Amino acid sequence: VVEEEEEEEDDDNICASLSPPTYEDGIFAWIKYIILLPIVLVLALTVPDVRRPGLARWCYISFIISILWIGVFSFFMVSWAEVIGNTIGIPPVVMGLTLLAAGTSVPDLLSSVIVARMGEGDMALSSSIGSNIFDIMVGLPVPWIVFTAIPSKPSTVVVRVILRGRKKQFFK
Repeated sequence: VVEEEEEEEDDDNICASLSPPTYEDGIFAWIKYIILLPIVLVLALTVPDVRRPGLARWCYISFIISILWIGVFSFFMVSWAEVIGNTIGIPPVVMGLTLLAAGTSVPDLLSSVIVARMGEGDMALSSSIGSNIFDIMVGLPVPWIVFTAIPSKPSTVVVRVILRGRKKQFFK
C-alpha cells in the first residue's frame, strides 16, 4: 500500500510540471506555462527521472541526455541571438560577449543564491566554480574536437610578417 502511494505521488509530481495553472494564478502564470510547456514536455518525455524508484540505475543515461539537450538548446540560443543581433544591427561578437555570456551565467547565479540561502554556502561556491570548470574543460574543447574531426575542405592560412620594413608573405 505504501509503495502504491509513493508511485501515485511520483506520477503526481510528473503531471504537476505539465498541468496548467489555475485561473487564480493570473495571466503571467499562463504565459509562462505556454512558453515553457514545449521544453518541459520534451524533457519529461526524453530524460529519465532518476528520482523515481527503480530508475536510479539510469542516472548516467539521464546525464548524457541532459548534456545533449543543453547542446541542442545552446545551438538554437546562439542562432536566435545572431538573428536578433543582425536584425537590430548589433555585431555577433557583441551579442556573444555580452548577452549570451550573461544569459548563461544567470542560471548559475540563481542556483548559487538559492543554495546559499538554504545554508549550503560550500555547495553554492562549488557550483559556481564547478560550472566554469565544466565549461572550460568540456564546453569549449568538445565542439572544437568535433569540428576538427569532421573532414571539410582544406583551408589556407596566410601569415604576414614585417621584417625591417619589408612585407613577406608565407602560405601554410
